Amino acid sequence: MTSRATPAAPPSGCELMSGPSIRPASNSDCAKVRALIFAVLDEYGLEPAPRTTDKDLDDLEVFYADGAFDILVSADGDIIGTVGLAPLGGGRVELRKMYLKPSARGRGYGKRLLTHAIKRARELGFSRMELQTARVLEEAIGLYAKFGFAPSAEAALERRCDQALALDL
Repeated sequence: MTSRATPAAPPSGCELMSGPSIRPASNSDCAKVRALIFAVLDEYGLEPAPRTTDKDLDDLEVFYADGAFDILVSADGDIIGTVGLAPLGGGRVELRKMYLKPSARGRGYGKRLLTHAIKRARELGFSRMELQTARVLEEAIGLYAKFGFAPSAEAALERRCDQALALDL
């Protein structure tokens, strides 16, 4: 006869801490999302482009209606990360605006956001994910490489980007 161990209950008075959650962004999040993204761009010496490349941040719900824009929210409700999926046509989707606050880096949240975005892109029926990035975003480029993204010469680069990467889903 085998006995089955019963999982131990948490010690009395201790609560299990919950980590950040990912949820769809709404337009009520636009100001906080813009502030996070522009702060990260500034940190890396990259210029925000509110009239062109970053115009999507004015109306997340409309711009990403056929894709997705999700945010990583801490247990206390702070937006600590962002990731968007914008359809490009022909089964392709662009990974956009994947940023983390400095305090959220080095904890696996970038990997979590990218895993989420790839899964979501597949669920939406996309077969290829493309992105543009800048060489100064070394941590992100390293993460993309670990996931199998490879250089792509197909994209017309935005002003602040110097490389394009792609992943077949």
